[in-house]
Amino acid sequence: MPDDISSNFITDIIDSHQESGRFAGRVHTRFPPEPNGYLHIGHAKSICLNFGIAERYGGLCNLRFDDTNPAKEEQEYIDAITEDLRWLGYEWRDRVYFASDYFDQLYDMAVELIRIGKAYVDELTPEQMREYRGSLTEPGRESPYRNRSVAENLTLFEKMRAGGFQEGEAVLRAKIDMASGNINMRDPVMYRILNTPHPRTGDKWRIYPMYDFAHGQSDSIEAITHSICTLEYEDHRPLYNWYLDNIEIYHPQQIEFARLNLSHTVLSKRKLIRLVEEGYVSGWDDPRMPTIAGLRRRGYTPEAIRGFCEDVGVGKVKGVVDLHKLEYHIRQDLNKTAPRVMAVINPLKVVIENYPEGKVEQMEAINNPEDESAGTRHTPFSKVLYIERDDFMEDPPRKFYRLAPGREVRLRYAYFITCTDVIKDANGEIVELRCAYDPATRGGAAPDGRRVKATLHWVSARHALKAEARLYDTLFTAEYPENDRDKDFTDFVNPSSLQVVDPVYIEPHIKTARAGDRFQFERLAYFVVDAESTAEKLVFNRTVTLRDQWRKAQKQSRKASKPKRRKRAPQR
Repeated sequence: MPDDISSNFITDIIDSHQESGRFAGRVHTRFPPEPNGYLHIGHAKSICLNFGIAERYGGLCNLRFDDTNPAKEEQEYIDAITEDLRWLGYEWRDRVYFASDYFDQLYDMAVELIRIGKAYVDELTPEQMREYRGSLTEPGRESPYRNRSVAENLTLFEKMRAGGFQEGEAVLRAKIDMASGNINMRDPVMYRILNTPHPRTGDKWRIYPMYDFAHGQSDSIEAITHSICTLEYEDHRPLYNWYLDNIEIYHPQQIEFARLNLSHTVLSKRKLIRLVEEGYVSGWDDPRMPTIAGLRRRGYTPEAIRGFCEDVGVGKVKGVVDLHKLEYHIRQDLNKTAPRVMAVINPLKVVIENYPEGKVEQMEAINNPEDESAGTRHTPFSKVLYIERDDFMEDPPRKFYRLAPGREVRLRYAYFITCTDVIKDANGEIVELRCAYDPATRGGAAPDGRRVKATLHWVSARHALKAEARLYDTLFTAEYPENDRDKDFTDFVNPSSLQVVDPVYIEPHIKTARAGDRFQFERLAYFVVDAESTAEKLVFNRTVTLRDQWRKAQKQSRKASKPKRRKRAPQR
């Protein structure tokens, strides 16, 4: 089960309710996603908070789908949301609900507001309604239809329900205060007409409640105690309270917290839909997407995401969290749990000239130095190997300690080797290295005590498994892709956010890996087996590099941009 959440201002409020006896000591929360897209990392924070609070106080948390807009809702999204929640480690048993479960009750509540003179049918056009609403500095104006009689409003509302109006011709509005400083209280729309069949109720309804109307009443019906929302609903809280108080039903407490914003990405569902529909990504589960499905496919673990949400904390101040913090948590988790394997992404051929032709040795390698129980494996060693091209330089600069002509290095778990010759093609490109090995250094140690400054990973060319590697980077080049008002956020899509390398060479024992299996490619990065893998070829997605390369580049960039300080002339 997920760990308990830390104390925060919301738990302080609940603690005060516990002390005062409000809600009779009960704690009952809910997570209410709209089934019009996939959940993203921002939703994960809300999920962890709502389910975590319920767990902390021995209470309950409902899953409720806010399915009040049938034009945008699909079963695919319901299934994806359910899968994501369970993958994160949360369970609601039989407490899965839909706002559409309450359509009859919500309709009756709307009728009650009409009966007491607190709601009316308005026939202003959408453009006229916007004009009448006023602005932040000017009060709104009352609709000419605002003072219809109760009887007339009841008749017209029934006409709306029966299909007597077309879309946009009429709405039901609450009668509150058109001069209110809170625009949400200026006679908000409660029901609109949508001639769209609903996935769960079919053609029964032609009118559907707005979220603000369905939200509080659904909480009330389910006996929710604490309705936890993101900060943008703070200005909606007076409306939440107004509906409950005027309908005179059980009243939960709405509490708002700052939503999660993440650098180098967007978390607006509308913008994520654009990325999918306009082909910037391959789908909702593209590993570059900040969706939970995308993060899962990229190799993130539930523990890393929950740890990240706990680390971010709960507050009321808006801000942007650096992407590196999320990456830090997956590195920490995979460092403890991911088996190690040697793989070469940019291969350079190495021929060990004094190694016996046809000989094969099985070298013992550690599966995870952070976990002794993970044991060891055996990997084949032979005369011809592959190493990373970046691990060799013909004319190395100072502080380059890896392989170079005449230099000795260690091959991990194997032998010391020395480069004796460099083979080039007709274009002068290095295609092969000739080396000599020291048989006395088997296992990576010299009996005479001599040391080398670099250890390289490798694979046997004869035995290596060929696979495909997809190297993912940030989806956007800008840290805040939504902040430039002169550009569309898609202008900052990173053209290098995906690089496909085929083939990469990997230790042969990994051929039995299955989709979702995670590994550390030693000295390179963490990878996960993608679902598109086949029996003939494995496909690996890079989850995250071993080091925070992006953070390092940012620091170097800032350092380079700083003006150099002039040296003071010596005083005489």
